[in-house]
Amino acid sequence: MPKMKTKSAAKKRFKVTGTGKIKRAKAYRSHILTSKTRKRKRKLRHPGFVSQQDKKSVEIMLQQ
Repeated sequence: MPKMKTKSAAKKRFKVTGTGKIKRAKAYRSHILTSKTRKRKRKLRHPGFVSQQDKKSVEIMLQQ
């Protein structure tokens, strides 16, 4: 049976940390930034982590 391929979209969006958590970028930072406060935009710069509920499906996409 052939190897499973990693989903290219997931490969571009997620990174696995050394402890096994999955890092992701936060949403709402691509456009219409004039209406968002400086504080809100600054907080969106920092990465978030995939929730426990979604972790399994992301791992399947990444073939971890």
